[in-house]
Amino acid sequence: RKPLRSHSSSTFDCNLPTMKLAIATLLVGSAAAFSPAATVSRNSALSMSTATEEKTYAKLPASVTSGVVTGQALVDLLDAAKDQGYAIPGVNIVGTNSINACMEAAAKYGGPIMVTFSKGGGQFIAGKSLPNDADQASIAGTIAGAKHVHEVAKLYGVPVVLHTDHCQKAWLPWIDGLLAASEEHFAKEGVPLFSSHMLDLSEEPLEENISICKSYLEKFAKVGILLEFELGVTGGEEDGVDNTDVDSSRLYTQPEEVFYSYEQLSQVENGAFTCAASFGNVHGVYAPGNVDLQPIILYNSQKYIQEKIGSDSDKPMKFVFHGGSGSSVEDIQYAIGAGVVKMNIDTDTQWAFWDGVRAYEAKYHDYLQGQIGNPEGDDKPNKKYYDPRMSLRAGEESMAARLCKAAEDLKCVNVLN
Repeated sequence: RKPLRSHSSSTFDCNLPTMKLAIATLLVGSAAAFSPAATVSRNSALSMSTATEEKTYAKLPASVTSGVVTGQALVDLLDAAKDQGYAIPGVNIVGTNSINACMEAAAKYGGPIMVTFSKGGGQFIAGKSLPNDADQASIAGTIAGAKHVHEVAKLYGVPVVLHTDHCQKAWLPWIDGLLAASEEHFAKEGVPLFSSHMLDLSEEPLEENISICKSYLEKFAKVGILLEFELGVTGGEEDGVDNTDVDSSRLYTQPEEVFYSYEQLSQVENGAFTCAASFGNVHGVYAPGNVDLQPIILYNSQKYIQEKIGSDSDKPMKFVFHGGSGSSVEDIQYAIGAGVVKMNIDTDTQWAFWDGVRAYEAKYHDYLQGQIGNPEGDDKPNKKYYDPRMSLRAGEESMAARLCKAAEDLKCVNVLN
């Protein structure tokens, strides 16, 4: 066959049969690629990866299934935790390793888990080299992490709450971006991308704090997102929020403030919310005795609200517990008795992840000093030791073990079946 030459009609005509044969061959090949057998093969793989059967649980309402929990199912889950007397671990993550460690732990201890993204954590997932002047990296990274959870959560067989942590007033554009993603997801799937968001406007006057929260709750309610709001101030420092020098009086919320918030937010149709009331809790880790925790404030607040609204329930408000590091198990469980349904965990799990990596390096130190050469011989390769997955997996396992201990403290073990 002679090569085709452009601008030559005679040559084109001479090679037309050959071209037709070649095109036909290509079309047959293309058709084969889209034949029923090939399509079934691809669809089968797709079905295997996405059609994981949802699980229901004997100890939870039927609305709560495995995978990401949102809307009324989330309210039902939190009500069950309050009624049955346990709190869900709410764990700050920074990537898929820590996300997976959370869900692995939940599968082991037999309970729900709350995967929590901070603004800085979202930025880290997107990549620290990216500009973030308009929160674009924080938004993109948080969304990417949430999509990862949606893809794999059902495989772990546990309920997973997708939450975001402290958002100050100046950071609201971050939440705006995430809300837009949830609205888009809701339009396509009937559920939001995120389960809940925390707005931490505790630095603002109470009325402004709750007014802004109420305006966001009105938007959240339309797509089934729960609001977590903060009253008072959680001391210490965490992920860009530094309250180490705050006036100690602001560490303790008053029952009147809790009731005002409850009353205002209850006016939002279909609105769901939890309250992070301060009762002396601080971020970070401190020696025993250095944290003056007063969970009695939560009991007093519940009683105050109950009397004001004439509720049959002695725990009308769902509380959450920030800054639990350094608190005694007795104080933690006493707070759960006052209606705490979730406790944040960050400092301890950060250490646990690092401790797993540290222990791995110590165990295989002599195998991690070069690509070639170890105690077994100067020519022995070390690739299987310095493969990043090895040390990262050690971190995951250590973090998961620490979360199983946290679940025990929170009485969140074997609460599914």
